[in-house]
Formats: sequence, structure tokens, C-alpha cells
Amino acid sequence: MIVSLMEAATGTCGGKAGALGALLRAGLPVPEGFVVPFAAYRDAARDAARDLDLGRFLDVPDDADAARRTIGARPVPEAVVDALGRALGEIGDPPVAVRSSAAGEDTGRASAAGQHESFLAVQGAGEVATAVRACWASLFSPRAVAYRAASGSAGDPPDDLLMAVVVQRHLDAEVSGVMFTPADSGDVTRIEASWGLGPSVVAGRVTPDAYRVAADGSVTRAVADKRRRLDRRGTRLVVEDVPAAARNQPAVDDATATRLAALGRRIAAVLGGPQDIEWAIAGGRTWILQARPVTAAPPPPVSPSGVSGLPSATLTGTPGSRGTVTGTARIVRGRGDFARVRPGDILVCPFTDPAWTPLLRVAAGVVTEIGGVLSHAAIVAREHAIPAVLGVPDATSRLRDDIVITVDGTAGTVTATDA
Repeated sequence: MIVSLMEAATGTCGGKAGALGALLRAGLPVPEGFVVPFAAYRDAARDAARDLDLGRFLDVPDDADAARRTIGARPVPEAVVDALGRALGEIGDPPVAVRSSAAGEDTGRASAAGQHESFLAVQGAGEVATAVRACWASLFSPRAVAYRAASGSAGDPPDDLLMAVVVQRHLDAEVSGVMFTPADSGDVTRIEASWGLGPSVVAGRVTPDAYRVAADGSVTRAVADKRRRLDRRGTRLVVEDVPAAARNQPAVDDATATRLAALGRRIAAVLGGPQDIEWAIAGGRTWILQARPVTAAPPPPVSPSGVSGLPSATLTGTPGSRGTVTGTARIVRGRGDFARVRPGDILVCPFTDPAWTPLLRVAAGVVTEIGGVLSHAAIVAREHAIPAVLGVPDATSRLRDDIVITVDGTAGTVTATDA
């Protein structure tokens, strides 16, 4: 019923858990933990369907919302709660991270980046069980369903609609981020980093520092204005202001970036290809929180000379997803604006997070004010071939609803073609 993370395999515990297990077995620094495997989800889901006379919806989920509500409303079986209590006791019952590990997630075919639920700073068997149940139910969340539809996997066989859950010791990271290892030994390793816990970076809630580590170990960096950080206070996560003196300081120095790149090469060697890696530094030690295949590499950065001499109506940002598209600007500041988005619109927003995935099925392009090119939303935009430009200062006030704009996600430019 519970599998040690060291023993986790993709076939029974999902891609995320399987990769972490492989890294642990290779002696790499992964926080200790365990997995609630597919079998536990399958048993709980079938019990829910039988008790509520919902037939085969878990095998062929014609009504995903009913599936999500049903699984989310039922208590986790007592046997699972008891097993969670024992497994937590074996690692000292600390605060833990509870993260999805679905079949078909974190694979070379599709990352499903941020499409299922994850929770940090969870403590106690009861609270962990609640988080496990929420991870199970998120298999049928609107964003997960939309992602599968856009990825062409909505009709996957029943065995692909399974959810395992990884439970690991929570790390109070001083610095965290994402790293993409290169496809070729001569290419650069790309690293993004910011203060505090990782969701700020992966969810695109902060524009992180960006590092490029060349094969010869040389480092190029662009330091961002990092105004917010996410930290744990007890069992709560809080967003805090970064002290002014630290906002424009590098989150990691060049030597640390070089060490991260070397660690990334080891991980890529173990897992057999370029990897999208989430990492954290806690107590002076570097930890690996996740590794999955790179499904869509970001565009290369644009040199300053590449954006000189542009028309005055052109805004510049960071290339996030290749391609050029012209369409109607739609200012989206939050979920209350979702209903205003029409097919072919270009989203202009402060940031996007994975909950916005359904919009990426209809939007033609994306422009954000903050966020990094290795964030979940940027990854999903690249997987779906939607041009994106990130980190355009004040984009939601400098652009207006209903004007026509052209987004060049390769060059990192946004041009108003009418006023």
C-alpha cells in the first residue's frame, strides 16, 4: 500500500516518483519519502464509483467534473490513513510535500507541468490523507482535462488515468529554481533561481534570475528584481516581501550555478536524456525535487543588439515560446476575466499559472508581465506551440483590450499594429 521512494518505479508509481527513485538509487540528493502507488488510487476510486452507482466513469470519464467531486468528497480509506501514519512516523513525522505522480505525467511525451495538485508544509497523517485525496481528484480538474485534450491524450485508455502520490520531507529552501540540461554536450545549461520556495518560480509568480552555464563552465547571468518570496510558517505558506537590499542581488553565485549544471549533467546521465529539474538549496545543501524529460526547449535569449532600433510601439520581454502570431489583445488580470477570452485572442496578463491552462486551448498567444521561461505555464505554451513573450513590464497597462498586436515569441517582442 505504501512504497519507499527508493523503490519507486514508473509503472506502479508514475513518472515523477519513478524518476526520483532512480536518482535516489544512483546516490543523488533527493529528500527522503514514500509513495502512495496507483493501486491505492485504483481501489479507492472503484469503491467510490460503486458506492455512488456511477458505473464506469473512472474508466471512461464522460463527466470529469463528477469524477473529481466524487473522489474529492470521499474520505481516504482507513487502511491508507493508517499506512500513511506509519510511513510518516518512520521519517519522524515532519512537515512534508505531497505531490502528484500521475500516469502519463513527467514523460517525454507530455510534462503535464503543474496540471495536478501539489501541497507543501503538510503535517500529520490526517492532513496528508486530505492532500492525497486532493491529488487523486485533480486527475479530473478542468486544467488537467484541458491539458490532456490539447495534448491529444483525452482518449487514452483507462490504465493511463491513474494517480500515485509522492510524500517527501518538506525543505525550507533559502533559494530554489528550475534547470534545463542541454540536448547537446556543447550547449548551455539554463537555470532560473529566486529566493524562498520553488512555487514562486515554477508558477511564474516572480521573474527569476536567469543563468546560462556553458560547457566550459563560464556563466552568463541576468539578475532580476525579485520582490516576493514564498516561505513556510508552521504549516502555512506565506508570501513575503524581499528586503530591498536583496531584490537585485543574485540568488546564487556563479560557482553555485556551475555546481548546479554539473549536478544536472549527472541527473541527465542517470535518466537518459535532457532533463527539466526542480532544485532547492536548504541549509547550504542542494536538493533535487523533481526531474522529467524536457518536452519543449525554450527559445535562445536575444542579445541587446537584437532589439535595438525597434518601432516605438514595440514592447520587449523574454522569448518564452517560439513563433509569431497576430491577434486581438485581451487583458486578463484574474479568473474573473476568463469568460471574456475568445478563440484567437492574445492573453495579456500579469502572470499565468497552471490553473489558466484551459485558456491556452483558445488563446493564440501569451504576454506576461512577470515569470520565467522555465515556469510551468511557459512549458505548456511551448508544448502547445503558442507564441509567448514573458516579463514585459506593465504590459496590462501599456496595451489595451481589443487592439491588434503581434507577438514574436522567438524575438521577445510585442508590437501594437493599431492604436
